[in-house]
Amino acid sequence: MELDVTIAAKFIQLVLNCINQEYPHNNIFWFESDEDIKPPRQLTPAFYGCLDWHSAVHGHWLLVRLARYFPEADFQAKVREALALSFTHEKIQGEIFHLKRHPFFECPYGFAWFLQLTGELREWTDPEAKEWLAVLESLETLVVNNFHCWLQRLEIPDRTGAHFNTALPLGMTLDWSRITNNQDFVHQIAIKARKFYLNDQNYPLHFEPLGYDFVSPGLAEADLMRRVLSPIDFANWLTHFLPQLLTEEQRHWLAPVQVTNPNDFLQSHFRGLNLSRAWMMEGIISGLPIDDCRVDVLRCAADLHRQFGLIDVADEHYSSSHWLGTFAVYLVTARGLFQ
Repeated sequence: MELDVTIAAKFIQLVLNCINQEYPHNNIFWFESDEDIKPPRQLTPAFYGCLDWHSAVHGHWLLVRLARYFPEADFQAKVREALALSFTHEKIQGEIFHLKRHPFFECPYGFAWFLQLTGELREWTDPEAKEWLAVLESLETLVVNNFHCWLQRLEIPDRTGAHFNTALPLGMTLDWSRITNNQDFVHQIAIKARKFYLNDQNYPLHFEPLGYDFVSPGLAEADLMRRVLSPIDFANWLTHFLPQLLTEEQRHWLAPVQVTNPNDFLQSHFRGLNLSRAWMMEGIISGLPIDDCRVDVLRCAADLHRQFGLIDVADEHYSSSHWLGTFAVYLVTARGLFQ
């Protein structure tokens, strides 16, 4: 699928349909007092739609990404109106209040997407984008500080394939750190990545998916390490980590996951898994030397996962519409390749 303005408009509309849809809603955090038992629009007034906080955040990222990508599109006015309604000082103060009470709420996955959002605004030269960024900066500072504390304390990485996976948000946050030239965070993430993953070998990729995953823990790890290591060092690491890439059965080493009921909220994760696998394999390719013999194998698998992942990606059923467009846009605009 080539991203054109017509397809972009469909993704935009899916997000606009749900960023203010409060219910159904899913939220996981500790209740400390009656203060925490409020409707979502009061707990997190900027990011309360799209079923959960992280989906609301990356839905806003999608709006910014596509508005930046298509500056002359007809959807510009309604996107800007929606962003202006969400990014107000009052609403962001509500977000800050909640995050101070619950410092690791939506950490690390939601935090990483929030930093992707502010990173996108930082790279956009539009005057309104600068105004929205100014409103978000206080929340960004709090997110970064809390993320720092969380990462400093983290001793064991989460190797599951959903929201608590460690490798995916570290890779996305490393990109933000380089956009903002936050060398302390770059250094901290690189140290943790080496500690957690540098000595990994013979990863059993055939066990995946581990459950209703939308992330491949193995590919997410490799996609993080290509950001940390030099091409030669990464190529050597990958040989030990995924030796099956060099076997005779290499062209059949990873198949897309079939989705039998796309309207099931958990099975919809597999649609995202195919998309995230595609962008991670493209990331792995970008980290290898140009003449590496595994590039063709990875490219073939990435293209196949892209094809499967983009089938009916603009499905309007809420199981997919509240989040899947973000994964599609992240892939087709090559955001994971730091563009």
